[in-house]
Amino acid sequence: MSEKHQLERVVTIVCLIIAGEAVFSLPFHVARFFRPTVLQVFDFTNTELGAVQAVYGMVAMLAYFPGGPLADRFPARRLLTGSLLCTSVGGLYFATFPGYRGMWLLFAYWGLTTILLFWAALIRATREWGGPGKQGRAYGLLDGGRGLFAALVAAGAVFVLQSLLPEDPTTATADERAEALRNVILVYTVTTAGAGLLCWFFVPEREAPASQRPPVLRHVGKVMRLPGVWLQAIIVVSAYVGYKGIDNYSLFAVQAYGMNEVEGAQVTAISAWVRPVAAVAAGLLGDRITASRVSALCFAAMVASYLWFGLTEPVPSTRWVLYANVLVSCAAVFGLRGVYFALFEEGAVPIEATGTAVGLVSVIGYTPDVFVALVGGWLLDRSPGVAGHQHFFLFLGTFAAIGLVASLRFRTAQSSLP
Repeated sequence: MSEKHQLERVVTIVCLIIAGEAVFSLPFHVARFFRPTVLQVFDFTNTELGAVQAVYGMVAMLAYFPGGPLADRFPARRLLTGSLLCTSVGGLYFATFPGYRGMWLLFAYWGLTTILLFWAALIRATREWGGPGKQGRAYGLLDGGRGLFAALVAAGAVFVLQSLLPEDPTTATADERAEALRNVILVYTVTTAGAGLLCWFFVPEREAPASQRPPVLRHVGKVMRLPGVWLQAIIVVSAYVGYKGIDNYSLFAVQAYGMNEVEGAQVTAISAWVRPVAAVAAGLLGDRITASRVSALCFAAMVASYLWFGLTEPVPSTRWVLYANVLVSCAAVFGLRGVYFALFEEGAVPIEATGTAVGLVSVIGYTPDVFVALVGGWLLDRSPGVAGHQHFFLFLGTFAAIGLVASLRFRTAQSSLP
């Protein structure tokens, strides 16, 4: 492999990493890292914020499947760039602090821009970059790199928030808090637009000749006959419930451990630093012992972590327990994200049908975008304080157990093309 080709490969995966995280920063990161501030500035209850995020999930669910065939037919460069630029436009509206109805429309718009043109194209481009036998490395680098990028941007955004609030954030006025949050949103907006430009200039344009593009329905039929794909969908949905659960950590830190809103944001931001290590390590391990074995180990760790959170009473003076358990659960969640798409290779999905397989798995696997925030908000509002958080962690633990069973079953499934 020539030095020039190696450099091109490095640049390509770096662009995919940045794009893969930047596109979701506006609809997800702002509420995840700065949830207490968002609730105050927008004057939302947990249930209302969950309902807004559920709108995103419903639109995204409709967009996943048609996005798959698009990724099998059109160059990733064009799809990724268009998605990122359209998403960043929504950030400008977000910074005006629209009301409840406006937020519904905004998150519905983002459900379309971040999924239809983007998601399947990203996963197929990553699989092609990895090649046979290195799928764990490819997806581990993708999600690990995304985690590192998310942590860097989150650290910068937390600094912006902290610098614009008084030394004691609890004394901030409504206007000071709103201005600080507006600047955080603009940081993510500029980041998203910049990622779009990177994709346009540095992601290579690959397009298969028309003669090599079989009809869409042929791909759909192939994929739907693979039993491993359905088990993979269960694995992804179970893992993604855990990932969505991370959105609750900052509020949990504030309400259960007596932290202020900046400290709560720092808990989630610090936990994000484990993502690069966990995802890359899980990916490399998956290439050695199979992705399904790594998946089972991660789910087992999640079950233990969520049971601890759900069944024990938090003690504010022992914050190290919170940090330790957050890091364990996040390591398992991000380890799963580093391997669950590597299961396509283990499940014998043809590479030319990758986009369609991504669409099918994702339309099931990412349904937590619809219900986790809504269920979490309802549980927290129904039982305010520590009890609501404990109920939510038991909810997360149930899905982790389902994922463990599906991972073990995947290992025995016969996934072969007819």
